[in-house]
Amino acid sequence: MDSKQNITLRINGQEKSWNGDPTRPLVSYIREEAGLTGTKIGCQTGECGACTVMVDGKPTISCILPVAAVAGAEVETIEGVAETETFQHLSEAMMETGGVQCGFCTPGIMMTLSAYIQKPEQFAGNVRAALKNNLCRCTGYQSIFQAVEKVLNREEKAHDLQR
Repeated sequence: MDSKQNITLRINGQEKSWNGDPTRPLVSYIREEAGLTGTKIGCQTGECGACTVMVDGKPTISCILPVAAVAGAEVETIEGVAETETFQHLSEAMMETGGVQCGFCTPGIMMTLSAYIQKPEQFAGNVRAALKNNLCRCTGYQSIFQAVEKVLNREEKAHDLQR
């Protein structure tokens, strides 16, 4: 019995087709087949959030998600969102507030926070709720929350100037 399946998905706007094990974890496919190593492999049990990517605009743990589950979906990795203005502002704020220390959790946290800043309503406007699936052992989260506040205040001021 052939356990391979042809799977087509979009990663960072590019269509990818792959013939392989449909149960392979998405994070493994992203790193090894697509060559995008910004997404980290942490716990491999869905507990730490280091592997967070966006699937159809929602932060998703990719270490326990089979690649077949995203067939036809739009997947964004840290490499895909790194060029956005929101990401640039968030990155600067994280550095300014000390929200980045060892850096291992940072790609997953940045993916979740980018989604939060774009659409806070999907998290009931609560950054703590947004980060419930992302673990950080270094920062204690306070500096991360400060970075988000800084970006939101900056974007609010920019929006006010455009009115």
